[in-house]
Amino acid sequence: MWAFVKKEFLYIFRDYRTMIILFGMPLVQIMLFGFAITNDINNAHIAVLDNSKDVVTREITQKLLSSHYFILDRYLKSYQEIKPAFRRGEIKEVVVFQNDFAKKIKTEGKAHIQLILDASDPNTANILDAYTKGIINTYVFHNLLQGRKIPLHINVQNTMLYNQELKSVFMFVPGIITVILMLISAMMTSITIVREKELGTMEALLVSPVKPAIIIIGKVIPYVVLSFINLVIILLLSQFVFGMPIRGSAPLLLAESLLFLIMSLSLGILISTASKTQQQAMMLSMFVLMLPTILLSGFIFPIENMPLALRLLSDIMPGKWFIIIIKNIMLKGVGIAYFWKETLIILGMTIAFVVMSIKRFNIRLDE
Repeated sequence: MWAFVKKEFLYIFRDYRTMIILFGMPLVQIMLFGFAITNDINNAHIAVLDNSKDVVTREITQKLLSSHYFILDRYLKSYQEIKPAFRRGEIKEVVVFQNDFAKKIKTEGKAHIQLILDASDPNTANILDAYTKGIINTYVFHNLLQGRKIPLHINVQNTMLYNQELKSVFMFVPGIITVILMLISAMMTSITIVREKELGTMEALLVSPVKPAIIIIGKVIPYVVLSFINLVIILLLSQFVFGMPIRGSAPLLLAESLLFLIMSLSLGILISTASKTQQQAMMLSMFVLMLPTILLSGFIFPIENMPLALRLLSDIMPGKWFIIIIKNIMLKGVGIAYFWKETLIILGMTIAFVVMSIKRFNIRLDE
């Protein structure tokens, strides 16, 4: 028995893949779950439309910015600047002070503040709304305690853009579409080349005059067609069953989704070329794609709240960029002018994965 125990230990220590599974995966999961899973909001970018520009509005603005919840992105000059700022995804909230704010407090005993929030992520919108109202109410409370003569009564009203009813499905459907397309597409293709090797048909490919690029493209095309059909079904279900709107261009949505599908399939091929068995390919797909896509794409947990290392890591997650694109098209109804950078990033990833897959396949040919 001791001989078998010693042999198994030696086998485990020699196989770096087993060591990664035993020690690497738990460590990464603890770090991801520990730092990424949080519903707290920090450093949310906001804008201020101050129509009064008096002492009271400046004090309230300073109170908001002195907390760690908000970062002032800009001062707006008019209402016409609000929606373009939201469409570009630069801000989460706009605080609007009415005209003659301090004067109305003195003469009428009350004044109004309007909060305009991006409710495409209803959880974040609700939390920001609560934080803002809490800070304003604290300002009123402290001024009353200090015995000021002005009877501060500030009425705060909110306006939710893109999701007035705060339906959680508006947040989950784009993320679910991304996760399903990423996992199914990548996992389907991640076992293709490995399956050829295990079935013994890889030798026929190795001796054939067909170039590696042709082999890879030929293997990807059927999955592109099947995954695209799957995409259409998902979009139809999201619209007619869950009530998810498509306010932008449907052809543009399909084109962007097709690009994301090709990128996911290319990533699956790359995983396939780096794996020795189908089980290893499946496990690598789940480890590399599933947890990072769910935790680091902004699907459920705001990326702004994460440590710098995880925010940088999220930038290499394709799902992050696709969720931005799909929300812009389906909820905000904007065109490619507002997310061309995200499109170029996904296109660049697609090209990189295809080139690396061909290179890895060439290495296998040499082996």
